[in-house]
Amino acid sequence: MPRIIVERTFEAPFTQQELDAVEARMAPCLDLYDVRWIRSYWSSDRLRMICEYEAADIASVRNVQHEADARFERAWAADVLGEP
Repeated sequence: MPRIIVERTFEAPFTQQELDAVEARMAPCLDLYDVRWIRSYWSSDRLRMICEYEAADIASVRNVQHEADARFERAWAADVLGEP
C-alpha cells in the first residue's frame, strides 16, 4: 500500500492535549477509510508536524483529516528509501 505524508504547521506550539483530541477524533475515521497511521514527527518547538500513513490513495488520507478536523497544509504520496 502507498505511503502518504501529511505536513502540518501550527501558529502556537501544539500541545499533548490538542494531539490527544485530534487522535480521538481521527481513530474512527482511520478505520472507515482503511488508513493506517505509521508514525509522526514533531519539530522541537512543536510548530510543525509530519505524519506518515499507509493508505490506498491520497484521497482516503485527506478524507480522514477533514472528517477529524485535523488541519494540514499538504498530503503527498511517498516512496520509502531503501525499500524494494
